[in-house]
Formats: sequence, structure tokens, C-alpha cells
Amino acid sequence: MRLGILCWFLLILALSFRSVSAGELKEIDLTDGTTIVGDVQSLSNGIYTIQSDSLGIIKIEASKIRSIHAKAPSSGTSAGEAQSLQKRMLSDMEIMSLIQTLQDDPNFKKVLEDPEIMKAVNAGDVAALQANPQFMKLLNSATVKEIERKLK
Repeated sequence: MRLGILCWFLLILALSFRSVSAGELKEIDLTDGTTIVGDVQSLSNGIYTIQSDSLGIIKIEASKIRSIHAKAPSSGTSAGEAQSLQKRMLSDMEIMSLIQTLQDDPNFKKVLEDPEIMKAVNAGDVAALQANPQFMKLLNSATVKEIERKLK
């Protein structure tokens, strides 16, 4: 039962992060104390590509980023998006079947057993999750992509 709950939670979290990084202005706090405001375009091979009005397109190593958060205080849109995803998933039997298959997926189990990933999940540390190859592999798995396709 615990695995099922964790699986469900992590899937909603993973699908929510698909939309977190693109299209919204973020404050990116660097380890050197600098703060950059911009739109996170992508993360590839541990390098973030950020579009900033003042700096243009810049690339920053994930290891140099302390945190990424919404520029303006949010009114709970992340929680609202997660609730909306949950309702849509629960109402679709095909999606629920796909979620059930994830419980047996060794890659998904590996992510659930990784203490660093679970620490980042509990802390809401988007940068750490996006910099984690196992978590990104989860986002790009065929099953998660199929669930995402069905949600569109």
C-alpha cells in the first residue's frame, strides 16, 4: 500500500513539474548570492538554459543554482495544478491502469527508494529534482509520457 501511495504522489509531482519550468518568470538564486530573474527554458546535461530580459539567453550549471522559485508570491497554483491532475487521472480508467503498472517498474521503484530524490520531493526542491538523472529518466519514461499524452 505504501508503494502505491508513493507511486501516485511521485507521478503527480512529476507531471506537475513538466509545466513548472517553462513559461513563468522565476527567481534563480545562485550559490554565489546572485539572483537572476528569467524563464527557465530547459535543463540538459546538468546545464540550465535561462531567458532573461536583462541578460538574454544564459546557461548555468545546475551545481551553481541554490534554488529556483516563482518570482511573485504564488496563490497555490502548483497545488491547484496537482489537484486538477489528480481529478483527471482518477476519472480515467486507462490512466489509472497505467499508474498501476508503474508500481512494478524497476526504474520507478529505484526513484522511490532514492533518499536524495525523496528529500528533494519533501523539500519541494525543483532544482535538485530537475538535476537528478533518475528523476528526469522517470519524466521521460514511456508510461509517464503515455499518461501525459492522455491528459492533453
